[in-house]
Amino acid sequence: MCEKHSVTPLVEVVCAADGSGQSRPCRPADARRAVERAIDACCRANHAPCDAHAVSDAQLVASELTANAILHGGGVTGFHVDLVGRGVRVCVSDRSDRLPVVRPPVDHQGRRRVGGRGWPIVCRLAHDVQVSDLPSGGKCISAVVPLS
Repeated sequence: MCEKHSVTPLVEVVCAADGSGQSRPCRPADARRAVERAIDACCRANHAPCDAHAVSDAQLVASELTANAILHGGGVTGFHVDLVGRGVRVCVSDRSDRLPVVRPPVDHQGRRRVGGRGWPIVCRLAHDVQVSDLPSGGKCISAVVPLS
């Protein structure tokens, strides 16, 4: 989990075991639902409507971070979402120590690449993005998406 943050998560997704004792990755859809539940609970508690665009942005960030952990980080090892101020913080941990990178949209031969847009999306939508090394190895990426 995100060791830097001491806030108790509102929603935590536990990755299901496949019988081998290993966790299998959480799906991006699980992350999107968790974000939606957390924001909805906050809006109901405050008797305020949720901004549909902000919810979509937070869901997209959660989905991209989860997909990147699956595709590039050796799988999701932790996920949680909590509310901080006027935003929602999504934290996704994976097994890799490698930092996210932005890849050019075209390769060295001028051909368009498939994929490679997730990290720029996260950086554009989130106001506060942090990458933290985990003591047991791997990393946690934390991104705060504004809700207003």
